[in-house]
Amino acid sequence: MMLNVVRGLNAIAERPVPVAAVGAFAVSTSGLFVALSATSPGTASFFRCVFALPLLVPLAVAERRHRGAPTARQYGWAAAAGVLFAADALFWTQAIYEVGVGLSAVLVNTQVVMVPLLARLIDREPLSARFVALLPVVVLGTVLTGGVFESGVAGTAPIAGTIHSALAALCYSAFLFLLRRGGPHQPPVQSYVTIMGSAAAAALIGGALWGGVTLIPGWGPAGWLALTAICGQVLGWLLVALSSPLLRVEVSSALLLLTPVGALLLAAVVLGQVPSAWQAIGCVLILASAYWITARAPAT
Repeated sequence: MMLNVVRGLNAIAERPVPVAAVGAFAVSTSGLFVALSATSPGTASFFRCVFALPLLVPLAVAERRHRGAPTARQYGWAAAAGVLFAADALFWTQAIYEVGVGLSAVLVNTQVVMVPLLARLIDREPLSARFVALLPVVVLGTVLTGGVFESGVAGTAPIAGTIHSALAALCYSAFLFLLRRGGPHQPPVQSYVTIMGSAAAAALIGGALWGGVTLIPGWGPAGWLALTAICGQVLGWLLVALSSPLLRVEVSSALLLLTPVGALLLAAVVLGQVPSAWQAIGCVLILASAYWITARAPAT
């Protein structure tokens, strides 16, 4: 039965664009559910990974029978990526409480800029003239979104939230960069299970050092974190992982922009977290620049 599920997921991924879009929107619910759980960054980061594992492990076992196991190298890159994912989750959860669900998602989306910079620094990949020209626009959008130049903005601590979001974006960018190191032929579900297991361990250790980890959060918070795991970690990222290898990198990056858009809408409708006028302008600058950098990138 599990094998049929894996084959079904692979069949769905034959239409990668709508699958990636659904995955991106599913990921956008994570910030809302984490905010509703009202748990510490360590607690939220740990349980969103732990709750995902029982759903992912049977799929990974079926995939192993069908496609074989990842190589030791792929396991290593996945484990390292999991540590970075935990760091991203810790910083981002803190930012959710400081700058809001929608704005933190937009700020973390600056990974569209950071990943090419990492590729330039490490792999010496060239940067396009469009990327270099739009980099100051992204920086300006980040500053405006953080509310540095105004008072009475959305969020309890917008400047601190911007800093934590930027750190989350850096960790997220390194996470995405390491995923490429695993190679295009790695079994995606097994690698993802390794990422979640590594991330859970790192979140437990990191969370214990930063605000603590509540191992018995209660039924209400646990329910919201279970929804985070189901919608964001399992449905969302699994669909993204299955569809992204079938798309050009600039197309998959552009589709991931649906995540901050969905988060902004959910935050405004459910939580009443409406950004100020300048913050809204900053969001538009970031999203428009990111879209132009990715979806309008020249073909290689």
